Amino acid sequence: MYKHLLVPVDGTDLAERAMQAGIDLARQLDASITAFIAEPPAPAPSPGRGALHYARDLEQYNQEVAQHAQGVLGSFKQLAAQAGVPFNGVHAQAHRIDEAIADTAREHGCDMIVMATHGRGLFGEMLFGSRTKGVMALTSLPLLVLH
Repeated sequence: MYKHLLVPVDGTDLAERAMQAGIDLARQLDASITAFIAEPPAPAPSPGRGALHYARDLEQYNQEVAQHAQGVLGSFKQLAAQAGVPFNGVHAQAHRIDEAIADTAREHGCDMIVMATHGRGLFGEMLFGSRTKGVMALTSLPLLVLH
C-alpha cells in the first residue's frame, strides 16, 4: 500500500486539516510523512532602489520565509512525533507551487500526496488558479484532496 505521503502545507487553518488527516492516514498505513512548504521567491527590486538596499531586503525576506517555514514544519513535526509517525520537513522557494509539490514528491520517493483545497469554485479558480488541479496535471501519484 502507501508508505510515504507528501503533505504540502502553508500555515493556514486549512493546512492544519491536511496535517491532521495526513498524520491519521500515515498512522493507519504505517507510513512516513514528508511535509512540504513552498514560499514565493522575493519580489523583484523596486526601480530606484540601490543594489545594497535590495540585497539587504532580500536577506531579510529570505530570513522571514525560512522562519515561517520552520515554524509551520516544526508544529507539524511535533504533531507527527506525538502520533509516532516518521516525519521529514522540506521547504523551498518557487514561482510555481504546483510544480514544486510534484517535484518534491518525486525527489523524496513519495507514493501519495495528501493536500487540502480551498474549493474556491469556478470564478475563484479563474482569478487565483487551483494548485490542486495543477498538481493533478503534473503527477501520476494518487492525490487525496481534502475539502
